[in-house]
Amino acid sequence: MFETARRDGVCRLARPGTRWLSTGYAGGDSRADAAFNITVPEGWPETDLDAYVERRLSAAGFDERGPTLLTGVGQEHARRARFGPVEVVATAGVSNPAELPIDDDPREWGDASDAPDAAAGDDRDDRDDPVGTVNVFVGTTRSLEPGALANLVAVAAEAKAATLLARCGAPGTTTDAVVAACDPAGDPATFSGSATEVGNAARVCVRDAVLASLGSRYDAGPISQGVDEANYGVVADDRATVAPI
Repeated sequence: MFETARRDGVCRLARPGTRWLSTGYAGGDSRADAAFNITVPEGWPETDLDAYVERRLSAAGFDERGPTLLTGVGQEHARRARFGPVEVVATAGVSNPAELPIDDDPREWGDASDAPDAAAGDDRDDRDDPVGTVNVFVGTTRSLEPGALANLVAVAAEAKAATLLARCGAPGTTTDAVVAACDPAGDPATFSGSATEVGNAARVCVRDAVLASLGSRYDAGPISQGVDEANYGVVADDRATVAPI
């Protein structure tokens, strides 16, 4: 699906005339010849993201422009997985997990004020955990209907969540993003759910690419298990008001 190139902290995923759907900054639907994953430095202070992205892509010598995700994870930890008509490229770091407790008794939940604040200056800052964010690019050689391309984002996010729950006890981080892509000239596919060829392949590839990236990023030590062990993170332990319709 993708012709990849990596230099100067930028990974380019190229394929002419590709349809993209991005959940990242300045995302949405687009057609472009490439998408990008950019590693930002520690303590990154930028606020003008358009100008920053332009500088980084130009400095890396990439002429194309397209959907772009940002991450604190080095691109040397990007991993590619291929199966059937799908390819996934992922970078994964989990120092800022986003937990969602599932429990029938809210009295057993911790108070939200107990959750570590991503801006807090406590002793978590002294830990040597890598910066978080799980970025997933999932592409298929099929030509997907608009709804199927949107659903591919959901399928990828579900597979990412299942993988992270099993590996580090949280379904994601506070800054995850997904970019889905398809080939407009490929064989048509109306659906992309988990029972379809595209959906099944996407789940397999997301799982394996995310696990491989985590293995690369954390090869020197264990992965933190949940907010209590991580540098940063949030816990959604509030309760909504629920009523019958």
